[in-house]
Amino acid sequence: MSQISSTPNAPVLGALFMLGAGITFAITNLLTPTITYGMGVPSTAVVFWQYVIATVFALPLIFRIGLGALKTRHPIWHEARAFLSSLGVQFFAFGFASGVPVWQMVALSMTGPFFILAGATLFLGERPSAQRIGATIVGFIGALMVAQLGTEQFTLASLLPVLAAACWGTVSVITKYLSRDEAPESLTLYMLVLITPNHFLIGLVLGIAVAVLPAGVLPASLATGFDFVLPGGDALWLILLLGAITAAAQYCISLAYKAADATYLQPFDDLKLPLNTLLGWIVLAQVPAIWFWPGALLILLASSYILWSETDRGKTRPLAA
Repeated sequence: MSQISSTPNAPVLGALFMLGAGITFAITNLLTPTITYGMGVPSTAVVFWQYVIATVFALPLIFRIGLGALKTRHPIWHEARAFLSSLGVQFFAFGFASGVPVWQMVALSMTGPFFILAGATLFLGERPSAQRIGATIVGFIGALMVAQLGTEQFTLASLLPVLAAACWGTVSVITKYLSRDEAPESLTLYMLVLITPNHFLIGLVLGIAVAVLPAGVLPASLATGFDFVLPGGDALWLILLLGAITAAAQYCISLAYKAADATYLQPFDDLKLPLNTLLGWIVLAQVPAIWFWPGALLILLASSYILWSETDRGKTRPLAA
């Protein structure tokens, strides 16, 4: 039991920290489309420097955990977990760079619990109940409504947050597998240490693809490649701010889970959907489509049910990473 969680007002602190995480992540979801879609900076470059800066701010946490926590019998799984987490962030940022609105990005990214359920069933041998399968079906119906599938507003870029959610859901499944004999400190430290090199690796592979593939194969927003050079001017300052806020969000999540358990914190985490939608509406003038509201409600209810049932069965272990 951590020192924070033993204090009488720990639940209030947990809620405040989780709300702080939601606010900071909402700010990153405003900065990312501004830098990528608005200023034309490649999303791969933005994400790389974002996490370089965030890692610098996270150094006190890294040293506090201690490099001794890197001892492991599963180095490949740790790398797979960090790579998929990085790939999910790249998909998410590319969605913003492609002009997908904030309300659609955030709502569709909340389909992650459905992929966790599928992965736990296929790879961990868990048997889902009929209620959880029903919740998954309801959630994906909501996702189809938010993505506006079958309408003129639907584009392939609308699937990018779903790909991100699939990556992050797989990360959660790998985390559940590793948590059987790996300490939470080890899981957290490996993510902090490996996520930036994996963003570099993804950018490097993309640069090679741009050089090798014929023109027109990759989307225009990726065809510029990735030269690992920091942009100048206003974009530089916004990227510095983006990295600092990303680190602040991770610290808020870490402190929230030290103060309270996941079941209690889930409703406060779900506030990110209306919060991001409201800020995107006010700051970026992105008005949600009419089908967003019922679709988002279905996603919210279904994902919350799956996460609550997962926690009640004692199969989730929240991690700062």
